[in-house]
Amino acid sequence: MTKPVPYTAGGEKESLHASLNNHREVMLWKLEGLDDEQVRRPMTPTGTSLLGLVKHLAAVEYGWFCSTFGRDTEKLWFDPYKDDMVVAPDETTEQILAFYGRARAAADLAIEETGLDETGTSWDGKTVSMRWVLIHMLEDVVRHVGHMDIVRELIDGATGTHRTG
Repeated sequence: MTKPVPYTAGGEKESLHASLNNHREVMLWKLEGLDDEQVRRPMTPTGTSLLGLVKHLAAVEYGWFCSTFGRDTEKLWFDPYKDDMVVAPDETTEQILAFYGRARAAADLAIEETGLDETGTSWDGKTVSMRWVLIHMLEDVVRHVGHMDIVRELIDGATGTHRTG
């Protein structure tokens, strides 16, 4: 994968969405070239794994972009407040990646169809705008991509935001 180019000449919403997409792609790159054991391997005392971070980001994309704005989400098979970073033995890499793909597509549709100033109600009852959610999710994805960079380096030494060469 070559480094995605953020949208540099658009409006606020397009720029935020493009930056989010850039970091989503980096997140997926962090799994490339690794086998199932490696993406599932807990690499911190709290159990952080690459695949667990993908599962978490899928759940929060559904939550923040869809549930907040009254849009449909799929029924989760896990407790998003307790098990969203845990990859159960019966969960496959393909299942988690497909879940992430569906969450991302649903989030993208919500972003496209919701104005920046439109508001919704978050999981904790607060009124938030789409602008705030985009910024919050960009912060969350970037934070977790940083975690993934460290985890990936511990697994095989690979670092950075994109494959070079």
